Amino acid sequence: MALMITDECINCGACEPECPNTAIYEGGVNWKWGEGNGLTEIEDGQGNIVDAQEDQEPVSEDFYFIVSGKCTECTGFHEEPQCAAVCPVDCCVEDPDHPENEEELLAKKESLHLI
Repeated sequence: MALMITDECINCGACEPECPNTAIYEGGVNWKWGEGNGLTEIEDGQGNIVDAQEDQEPVSEDFYFIVSGKCTECTGFHEEPQCAAVCPVDCCVEDPDHPENEEELLAKKESLHLI
């Protein structure tokens, strides 16, 4: 299951550098599928191939957010989600709208990283 950041976020930024998938962004900031991973294009989940370097709209304007399509809960990198481990207010939680098992998370990791 991908993680999400709740509106209890205090915008401390501790989570962002911990994400091995570059899936965490500051509120109001555009994001890219290819940021931090070298991808040039990616399938968007609806069968469309999109430019991975094209800006995407922020998920939140007010607080840090996690792009669910890039979040693997650190599966394949760490024993536990690093954003949740460093969050001082425990606002990095499972996103009930994006349930995934370990196999799906590992497949997502492989699709996001060229190396």
